[in-house]
Amino acid sequence: MRNEAAVKARVKEILDGMGAWWFMYVPTGYGVAGVPDFLCCIKGRFFAIETKFGNKQPTALQHAQMRRINAADGPVFVVNEKNVEQLEDWIRTACL
Repeated sequence: MRNEAAVKARVKEILDGMGAWWFMYVPTGYGVAGVPDFLCCIKGRFFAIETKFGNKQPTALQHAQMRRINAADGPVFVVNEKNVEQLEDWIRTACL
């Protein structure tokens, strides 16, 4: 994988293959900053995925939103090119 777009493409393949519903949130002037890249649901269970590439880490705003999701019992996975192939196992463990 060469960039974050490739990581996102692989995440979409995994989610589609598992039969998950997912939505990629695009912030606008009326949106909420820091929302993870993917908001997902599988078998009635909500979860979120933040994608990164290389050594990039979530921003302070992203961490704040991830803490809020966790506080509501929603799991969040930060995925990059190094761990994207672990995503399906994580979903099965954390969400099913």
